[in-house]
This record gives sequence, structure tokens and C-alpha cells, in this order.
Amino acid sequence: MAFNLSSGAGDELPENHEINVTPFIDVMLVLLIIFMVAAPLATVSVPVDLPAAAATPQPAPKDPVYLTLQRDLTLTLGESRQVSQENLAAALQEQVPDTAQRILLRADRDVAYGDLMQVMNRLSQAGYLKVALVGLEIPGGTDRAAP
Repeated sequence: MAFNLSSGAGDELPENHEINVTPFIDVMLVLLIIFMVAAPLATVSVPVDLPAAAATPQPAPKDPVYLTLQRDLTLTLGESRQVSQENLAAALQEQVPDTAQRILLRADRDVAYGDLMQVMNRLSQAGYLKVALVGLEIPGGTDRAAP
């Protein structure tokens, strides 16, 4: 390796007009690693407060079958027939022999979610897979639930 010592420039190095991209690449790789580690952590156990939906009401069927779960967990089939949870499948078979018919499930606001799911599980075990949840229409079309 030879140096040219005969130039009269002294101690100055020749100027380099090219961009050094090495620091830029290092920063981009560090950012990529940070995002690869942080992205899966952002989707784990996110708490959700679901709003009430103000969907347009669907037309009611000709002969709707209502199943009502009251606050004290008693079931009412139709408008007046009291049914126990153990006899729900037999009572539905008497009143609605076609398991393809939609069952409209109404539940009191104070009924626990687990109790509602237990009734829905009994409906599916009885063969009634078309279950629609009935709620009140939100006046004004707002998407916030009433307190």
C-alpha cells in the first residue's frame, strides 16, 4: 500500500461526498427488532368495554317463539308458560317441533352472563341452533348504552 506524500495539501484528507448509510441501516434494524418483539405483546388480554349496538330492527317472524329468562332465573316459554331448565327441551319439543325455527331469547338486564350462557347451551343441546337475542331499541340511534 503506497501513499502519495508529494502532494502539497498538508494534513487535510480529501473530502468524501457520499452518504454513509451504515448508521441508518443500524437504526432501522434496531427499530425492526423492537416492533417484532412489541407487536405480539400488544394483542394479549386486551380489556374490552363493548358498546350497545343501534342496529336496524329485523322484521319479526310470523309466529315468534319467545323464551324469557327472568331476574330470578325462571324461564317462561311464550307469554305465560313457566318452564324449568331441566324440562326446557321437552317443553320446546311440544310447542316447537321444528328445531330449525328461530327462538327469540329475552333476558332481564340483571341476569348474569353465565346464567344466560347456560340457557343457550341447553337450547343448543336440545337441537335449537337458531337463537336470537332480543333487546330494547336504543332511541335516537345512539351507540351508547343507558346507565
